[in-house]
Amino acid sequence: MMISLTELNQMSQDEFVKTLGAVFEDTPAIAYHAWYERPFKNVAQLHQTMVDVVRTASQDAQIELIQAHPDLGSKAKMAMASVQEQAGAGLDRLTPEAYDRFLSLNQAYKNKFDFPFIIAVKNHTKDSILAAFEQRLQNSIETERNQALAEIFQIAKFRLDAIVSQ
Repeated sequence: MMISLTELNQMSQDEFVKTLGAVFEDTPAIAYHAWYERPFKNVAQLHQTMVDVVRTASQDAQIELIQAHPDLGSKAKMAMASVQEQAGAGLDRLTPEAYDRFLSLNQAYKNKFDFPFIIAVKNHTKDSILAAFEQRLQNSIETERNQALAEIFQIAKFRLDAIVSQ
């Protein structure tokens, strides 16, 4: 269900948070804070406002946001948007061997960085995700934290585009 930007700009804070609270995985506080910046001229401004909320948050809050994301290819409970995004990349149809590889890479990544591997799967295939896993395991924690946030911002953009019409 799409909602117009005009309708969004007229919503109460509770309605706004209910509508956009899942744009950033399990972190409705971002929508809560973005509401104060209404009215938004376009979806790009709304997205940038939400990104700014994350960027000005404490490092601990940013890590909590990163940790709210599910492991790729896992069978854990996750937000409906994550289920759909992972299915779009075929991660819901992994062979047992591919599933084991994702589990192994997820664990290696979490052991190194203490948060889950995040990638905007809409831009990828199963094979390109696996290649990115391998490459990004070589990054420093600071580089990877920044990359995780960049991926989260891209995911949020995709989600906003699916919810809000100009």
